[in-house]
Amino acid sequence: MTMCTYKKICITNRKMVCGDFLEQIQRVLEQGVDALILREKDLTETEYECLAEKVLTLCERYHTRCILHSFKEAAKRLDHPFIHLPMPLFLELDEEEKQYFQWVGVSTHTVEEAKTAELLGADYITASHIFPTECKPGLAPRGLAYLREVLDAVSLEVYALGGIHPDNASLCIEAGADGICMMSEYMKL
Repeated sequence: MTMCTYKKICITNRKMVCGDFLEQIQRVLEQGVDALILREKDLTETEYECLAEKVLTLCERYHTRCILHSFKEAAKRLDHPFIHLPMPLFLELDEEEKQYFQWVGVSTHTVEEAKTAELLGADYITASHIFPTECKPGLAPRGLAYLREVLDAVSLEVYALGGIHPDNASLCIEAGADGICMMSEYMKL
């Protein structure tokens, strides 16, 4: 029997963590994720930068790619070349900034956004939300058909996001996704 391998990305949300956030991050990293997106976008830029320094140190210790989220100026001050942006912030990136960042990810919620992200030079996208999720109560999931549409429309890396857990992750991979992103599964270990 062949084992299906795929990339797993943790997206952080310290408000979901019971206990110390950095200890939770360490537990996640010990599990062996491929990357961690530090998403704490409710923080001020100064607060985020301070937290990012600590999380970057942990990620370096575990040889895990850390991707900063939204705060591109903080990422530059930290001399960190990996950033993930919501579509509106991605659209604001100028050419110099695109050259600075080595790996740029974009959150997409439609096939058109996915195409735009690829056209404007994104390295990867998250396609969401695939399954029902507590993070988006009352908002219907887009489903696996949507994920397949995105995958047919672009040639860059696509990571499925939203309501994904170990029992349904393989459905996303079977649909063609390069990997999956999980928040609740990792923040509530």
